[in-house]
Amino acid sequence: MVRWLRRVHLHLGVFFAPLLLFFVLTGWYQTVTPDRRKGVEDSDDWLSRMNRVHVEQYYPTRTAEGYSTRPFTILVVAMSIALAATTVLGVVLAFQVLKKKGLVWISLGLGFIVPAVSLWLGQKH
Repeated sequence: MVRWLRRVHLHLGVFFAPLLLFFVLTGWYQTVTPDRRKGVEDSDDWLSRMNRVHVEQYYPTRTAEGYSTRPFTILVVAMSIALAATTVLGVVLAFQVLKKKGLVWISLGLGFIVPAVSLWLGQKH
């Protein structure tokens, strides 16, 4: 069973790795850059076009007469499901493979607590 889970985890992770990296990198850029371009004419460089893909699921070009976001949206939904599945598989594998399960529980707990605390610390009252 563990061998099968590892194989599924590996193949899903490797298949979606390029798309996940794309979303992580463009999401990072959007987080640290307050630049919010509105139209195709505003997306004049490569990075702006990649951010448009991240937000609106199309690559802007001046020659396109229209866009259909459905194919890319389907791929992103599949990626999201696979990411959730591989994350759960990774946690399951951690519990099955590691002998010190307490450390896994601590890491998992911190994975919930640290983001919540960082959001709470960022609030102004």
